[in-house]
Amino acid sequence: MNKTTVILNEMDGVLAQVDQHNLSEIAQLLKRSNRIFVIGEGRSGLMAKSFAMRLMHLGASVFVVGETITPSIGAGDTLVAVSGSGTTKSVVWTAEKAKSINCEVVGISTEKESGLGLSSSYLVHIPAATKFRREGETETIQPLGSLFDQCAHIVFDTICLLYAELNHVDNSQAFKQHSNLE
Repeated sequence: MNKTTVILNEMDGVLAQVDQHNLSEIAQLLKRSNRIFVIGEGRSGLMAKSFAMRLMHLGASVFVVGETITPSIGAGDTLVAVSGSGTTKSVVWTAEKAKSINCEVVGISTEKESGLGLSSSYLVHIPAATKFRREGETETIQPLGSLFDQCAHIVFDTICLLYAELNHVDNSQAFKQHSNLE
């Protein structure tokens, strides 16, 4: 079997275990939110940024934590925090801070009982392998947290599709928000 097929089979096995109803609830939460903030580090952070970009295309007011133009977060806002292990200090601290000021926190992680999991109002459990290769993690041929990051990307695209449907945004409307400075 070729490597691409193995990777797709790994992703399929993980994504089949993700609670689809939970993703619908998150899309509805994002629709109700005043603003959406995202955070993650490393490749997980890149997945979070790609999610923020697509939400912007769909008309959301969205910011990436740590960027110079990111405003303060407040009640009525939602933080989407991504950490495969659920222990990335900056991500967990930000989730705890957002929760302390009455923001909804959506955690994306492999670990339900992690700092991120316990700080989340909503948790998307993605049962993929992480860089730590802890006992009980899904087997993968891929290095580090690649399987988690790939699955997080698909989960985010699913949430975006549900969000677009809730807001009646089609491709032509999203395209109007796409960068035209290229």
